[in-house]
Amino acid sequence: MGKLILAINPGSTSTKISVYEDTKEVFTKTLRHSNEELAPYKNVIDQLDFRKETIKAALKENNIDVNSLAIIVGRGGLVKPIPSGCYEVNAAMIEDIRTGKNGEHASNLGAIIANELASEVGGIKALIADPVVVDELEPVARISGHAAFPRVSIFHALNQKAIAKLYAKNNGKDYKDLNIIVAHLGGGVSVGIHSKGRVIDVNDALRGEGPFSPERSGGLPAAAIVDACFSGKYTEKQIRKMISGEGGIVSYLGTNSFMDVENRVNAGDPEAILINEAFAYQLAKEIGAMSTVVEGKVDAIIITGGIAYNKDLMEIVKRKVQFIAPVSIYPGEDEMGALAGNGLAILNGTEEVKVY
Repeated sequence: MGKLILAINPGSTSTKISVYEDTKEVFTKTLRHSNEELAPYKNVIDQLDFRKETIKAALKENNIDVNSLAIIVGRGGLVKPIPSGCYEVNAAMIEDIRTGKNGEHASNLGAIIANELASEVGGIKALIADPVVVDELEPVARISGHAAFPRVSIFHALNQKAIAKLYAKNNGKDYKDLNIIVAHLGGGVSVGIHSKGRVIDVNDALRGEGPFSPERSGGLPAAAIVDACFSGKYTEKQIRKMISGEGGIVSYLGTNSFMDVENRVNAGDPEAILINEAFAYQLAKEIGAMSTVVEGKVDAIIITGGIAYNKDLMEIVKRKVQFIAPVSIYPGEDEMGALAGNGLAILNGTEEVKVY
């Protein structure tokens, strides 16, 4: 029997778990949490025991003995900025998460649940891999336009890294030898330039930078935001929602579903057609901008995430950027497989555990 790996990916209203035997998926389940179930918990961290027990029950239901696990990998949350890799959960990481030092998000629970389950088993490692705050930016990329506002790295690091490495493997190349632009298209949009194994520049996909997405505004005119902030019309919460949650396609078309947008485009809705084209336009501009970081020496452009299933949209983007480098489409994402793959790499000794 191979090595059993448990991957844990907590979201705001669900916890996704997968068990892999080496590279083979044994089972994957999304444990959904109703508003009523979560209502008693004031903060995300307070949900710890509830979510842990839900996971244990699901493992038991699927005949997985916790004691048979070889390693547990949790989705890394808003920890301090760190280089890409696998990090063993330690006291410093747990302290940062429990205090919400770097922000509160459901994914923060991944590390602590992994650690508690590993402690119950004894003798196995609890890890996080490529959290959203992976930071490999070059110093020049941190400069914004004002000393008070440095650029930061928040993006879909787990999926971007996994897809870039998969592309390299599929093409018989080493990820660390390539310059690859990866665009992840989901609830947020991140476009990163991977150069020789490091993401040396990427837009902040969460807090208002780069292309707009189904729910996020991307970059907005700064002066207009200041005017809105001091107009007396909006609360701070409402302004923040404009940037993330109720921005992007939601603000223009009233939906966060790109399938709805696609259907409206196919039905000839002129507003949907314009916003669809604008999405492709902004995405292509960001890809083009990232190509300048490596002076145009780009080996491949990869587009991934759920929106990459939209073939007509992908054709529009391809036409705009294929002059830079060949474009490959990897629709969807496999965060669970990526987490488990990182765990297996540690077990097999092909990757080293890093210290937080």
